[in-house]
Amino acid sequence: MVNRELIEVFSEIAREKNVERSELGTIIEELFLHLVERERGDASNCSVIVNLDKGEFEIYVEKTIVDNMEDPVMEITLDEIFKIDPELAEDLDVGESYIEIIDPLIFGRRMIHLAKQFFAQKLQDVEKKYIYEDYANRVGEIIIGTVHQVQRDNTFVNIEHAELRMPRKEQIKSERYRRGDAVRAVIKSVEITSRGPDIMISRSDNHFLFKLFEMEVPEIEDGVIEIRAISRHPGERAKIIVQSHDRRIDPVGACVGMRGSRIQAIVRELNNEKIDIINFSEQSEILVSRALSPAKPLDLYIDDDRKYCIAIFDDDELEFAIGRGGVNINLAAEVTEYRIDAFGKMEYDRKNAEQEKLLTDIPGMPARALKPLADSGISTVSELLNSDEEKLLEIKGIADTTLEKIYDAVQTFVEENQNETPDEEEVILDSEETLSENSNNTIDDPEQKDTTSEKIEKIES
Repeated sequence: MVNRELIEVFSEIAREKNVERSELGTIIEELFLHLVERERGDASNCSVIVNLDKGEFEIYVEKTIVDNMEDPVMEITLDEIFKIDPELAEDLDVGESYIEIIDPLIFGRRMIHLAKQFFAQKLQDVEKKYIYEDYANRVGEIIIGTVHQVQRDNTFVNIEHAELRMPRKEQIKSERYRRGDAVRAVIKSVEITSRGPDIMISRSDNHFLFKLFEMEVPEIEDGVIEIRAISRHPGERAKIIVQSHDRRIDPVGACVGMRGSRIQAIVRELNNEKIDIINFSEQSEILVSRALSPAKPLDLYIDDDRKYCIAIFDDDELEFAIGRGGVNINLAAEVTEYRIDAFGKMEYDRKNAEQEKLLTDIPGMPARALKPLADSGISTVSELLNSDEEKLLEIKGIADTTLEKIYDAVQTFVEENQNETPDEEEVILDSEETLSENSNNTIDDPEQKDTTSEKIEKIES
């Protein structure tokens, strides 16, 4: 009767914790082996059989029959067996094994507290195991949880019995969380630690933006539209390259949605992070031009082998192309995998003029070095700067001191030429005003959908 009551109590607790019956049987076995060990000092010769269906369990101890008992835990005499079961004692001899059944009541009330602690700990371990196995198979999924605790370096989010951790670097900097807030994030990693599963979630990861688009744009989930690349400055700006595998479907239009409904849902979720959607092109000049949106380059000089691009802009649009803190151009470079250097037209023309300047026209240039350089095919600043220093030193008549004077003369010329450039400060100030006026001119505005298409058509033409 006692056994059945104990089993029923344990079963009820296990049901509350969603523990499977097989796990419950194992825990009960471990529990009573633990109690036997605490009571007798050794449980290596014990076994526990649990029958959850009948609500029964039995504890068996295997002992060796001896003449003189020295270890009561492992040994027993025939006289002791005779007291328990006289008929069985007649059929046994010294050296044989005897199975003793232990009554659970011998543990007494003083062991009940210990049993509860052990059982609770084992249930907790099983629960952690279930949580780990569940979330380990869900990496990359979006979850919605409730903020439970906010610390300096981590925000902890609860989903039922699971605790998820969002480090500061995985948060959007402009967001602040309070206890009880609902939070949507992507499961980034799941690791097992001594304290249980460490489930890390993120709102700043590129994959979070990917999953949001997948949720809002059915064509992406169906594979009709493919997301080729994503780059983000979380909370501020993001660029995403999309490609349609169906000529009838415009990938940018599908991602924006009717009157911007789809993109606006994503922008709201990301705390008004501006999102530039870029239609993929095999032609690098078109792709880079689109990636630099909302700025419009005048010219692009691209080296596909080196993955390098020089972008030329109107001087009053240069700051706009670069973006605050270099965000726009850095995201464009990251999403296209091209290194991009941006120049205003006036600056680029000046640099070109510097590069084509004849060495003979540069003040301070060592006269005796001009002929050896010219004989080696080096007569302009560009040819000099693009030449390897070691190869220059191999030219007859060019020593270390001479080469140093040549470089000093070129450096002085470049610096003086920069100082002579007119109204450069005014250009920067005008650019900053342009940047301020156009700071909201992005694709996350539903009214800009047609404008975006027009921009793309102009670039392609």
